[in-house]
Amino acid sequence: MGLIVQKYGGTSVANPDRIKKVAERIVKRKHEGDQVVAVVSALGNTTDELIELSREITDNPPKREYDMLVSTGEQVSVALLAMAINELGEEVISLTGSQVGIITDDLHSKAQILKIDSSRLEKELSKDKIVVVAGFQGVTINNDITTLGRGGSDTTAVALATKLDAEVCEIYTDVDGIYTADPRTVEAASKLKGISYDEMLELANLGAQVLQPRSVEFAKNYGIKLAVRSSFNHKPGTYVKEVGKLEKDRVVTGVACSTDDIKISLIGVPDRPGIAYQIFEALAEASINVDMIIQNVHRGEVNDITFTIDDENLNEAKALLDKLQNELAIENIVYDSEVAKVSIVGAGMVTNPGVAAEMFEALASQDINIEMISTSEIKVSCLINKSDADKAVQAIHDSFDLGNVEEASDGNV
Repeated sequence: MGLIVQKYGGTSVANPDRIKKVAERIVKRKHEGDQVVAVVSALGNTTDELIELSREITDNPPKREYDMLVSTGEQVSVALLAMAINELGEEVISLTGSQVGIITDDLHSKAQILKIDSSRLEKELSKDKIVVVAGFQGVTINNDITTLGRGGSDTTAVALATKLDAEVCEIYTDVDGIYTADPRTVEAASKLKGISYDEMLELANLGAQVLQPRSVEFAKNYGIKLAVRSSFNHKPGTYVKEVGKLEKDRVVTGVACSTDDIKISLIGVPDRPGIAYQIFEALAEASINVDMIIQNVHRGEVNDITFTIDDENLNEAKALLDKLQNELAIENIVYDSEVAKVSIVGAGMVTNPGVAAEMFEALASQDINIEMISTSEIKVSCLINKSDADKAVQAIHDSFDLGNVEEASDGNV
């Protein structure tokens, strides 16, 4: 008997019929001889609806109370799924993040898992029960409820798979696997049978919304094999695993696009040592991740610094930067939300010169202007106007002929 951890996203359990279908899939796996731990997100758009509800009260809710509110969605979904499994005649129990022993730090809305006390979970599994766990949430050592950030149920699932030494962590969603681009944008996108941890981590960080970046990092660090599949059919999915020969041979594996970035330009920053440190250290202390950074040419005794952040951090960043503007005598701050970040990722890029030039050529062919550029060994990102996002992705996908990517052949998921 093996132990499998499965994660079901909000679309997979959006209504009673879908909950029943998920229950049938879980029970089938149990009947095949595996122990099953199922991690579940909130139903459909429940989390977004709870966030909107909070905004009718305040634009700046206390982080602790925010977590108290949005964590309720998963409690509903695990209870309903457990009821559906029980109706099929299987022993089952639902557990919240607190009950399953997920201990986090106290960074509300972006908490990180510190440890897991799996004794309760292992006790229930020893009774041959299916265990349904609320994703996205944990508890501090002071018993305050926390949440793990958008997509945090992925991290819950991978963390539990690590703790329980599961054979595989299966991520069920509304797509059939990982594609070379978003198939809703690029009709000819190819589904991959396999992708490396590093490639998937870059794609997740760059806008591919199939997996939360932290969950991929967790899986890489502990060698947990991930399988991304659709909960609406039984087609083979995509493995996320250690890099294989084919991934190294593929120059570009996929194109990602994010429209959730904010470009922030600090105009007239005094040109003296330590200024950049003060700015970015303050952002880091507020847990605001910065992506692209450009320091422009000097103009006398000042220069300009431009960088990007995720739009969910905009209000916090504004409050912090307004304070820094006065303290550091920055002339002006400009915020631009009409931008998109388009990126290419591939493990083979590091040994193949000219990849960036080909990407730039593809954008130029569509008269798309590049505002910022950032690179790593396996990715190139360009910031462009948001209105050009879809045609940029299509042009790049066509340029690298990703509709004909040979799929990795490490077996079916």
